[in-house]
Amino acid sequence: MRTFSLILGVLCLFYALLDAFQTVILPRRPSGAFRLTRVFYVLTWQPWKVFAMRIRDPRKRETALSIYGPLSLVGLIGVWAVTLVFGFGLLFYAVGSPFHDPLMLPGYSDFYVSGTTLFTLGLGDVIPLSWFARTFVVLEAGVGLGFVALVIGYFPVLYGAFSRREVNISMLDARAGSPPTAVELLRRHAFEGGEEALLQLLEQWERWSAELLESHISYPLLCYFRSQHSKQSWLAALVAVLDTCALLIAGVQEQPARQAQLTFTMARHALIDLSQIFSIDPQQQIPDRLPAETFQQIHDLLCASGVRVCRDGDTEKRLKKMRKLYEGYAFPLGDYLCMPLPPFYDERAKIDNWLSVAKVRAEAEAEGGEKASTSASISHRHTAEDPEHIF
Repeated sequence: MRTFSLILGVLCLFYALLDAFQTVILPRRPSGAFRLTRVFYVLTWQPWKVFAMRIRDPRKRETALSIYGPLSLVGLIGVWAVTLVFGFGLLFYAVGSPFHDPLMLPGYSDFYVSGTTLFTLGLGDVIPLSWFARTFVVLEAGVGLGFVALVIGYFPVLYGAFSRREVNISMLDARAGSPPTAVELLRRHAFEGGEEALLQLLEQWERWSAELLESHISYPLLCYFRSQHSKQSWLAALVAVLDTCALLIAGVQEQPARQAQLTFTMARHALIDLSQIFSIDPQQQIPDRLPAETFQQIHDLLCASGVRVCRDGDTEKRLKKMRKLYEGYAFPLGDYLCMPLPPFYDERAKIDNWLSVAKVRAEAEAEGGEKASTSASISHRHTAEDPEHIF
């Protein structure tokens, strides 16, 4: 029995420390099928997802889903701590519980000493009586100190990466609507100088996709962190940018096609790698997000907005080939994370998250225009009454 406890204790310590190292410190995709982090999220996400999807109110449902990310982070740290306490406790039990305990509780003293030592309490009411026990008490105290430092340093890194991710998503709202769509993004850039603005936007999203790939590969649990608004998500924003690049490459004239290719490549790379983190295989049978009649509608809308669209018969075929490169990964990832994909074009009346600010701005501009018009009218009247004022 004690031999089994020794082996189990060593395994607990090994897997807990290895998993914490791979999850927090290692700057690349963690490997290994049996990892504490992987097992934890497999066992907790699906039940939480089923519970949240039973909520009928969309806002409350989104709130329930948004709680999981931060709560799972706290739970994961708790799993590491419990595993370490259990592992050291098994080691103490395997060597015969070499402690002087005034309460004389066999077995309990091992885990009591392990817990108070790991969390750096050091109460001193239970005294180690052997060199092995004293050595491992000191070792566990060092591990506990490192564990506390890990927790203190882990949270700012995660929330810093989350904050950087959300900045561009919030900025995309005013440029592509809520939820963001490719047609709305192109339509709102159909103004004089809009091509340069769109080029800068695509450059920003190429960098954003690269940062998303780097941060979410290193910290996959960030994928569960949701945006502040129910109509926003990192996946919807990523797919909207991919849709925009696909439209630009397939059939929009006089637009930054080269930058669209670079952004498309980077965004698709991020989407595929993030799908592989969750072992999600691409789907072949997926819903058609752009049927022929909808394609004709967006073609007419873009032309009416001033966007020059190719009129050859191969435009739709080219666009379908582009969509096959990423939609097969986006749909299963969206189903897994409960993040719906945006349409190419939303026919419903759009109520953007920034609409209240835009309304205030429009009222201010209208009021300013009325004042300017009144001032000009008064000035004109004074000039007419006093012709000498002209000279």
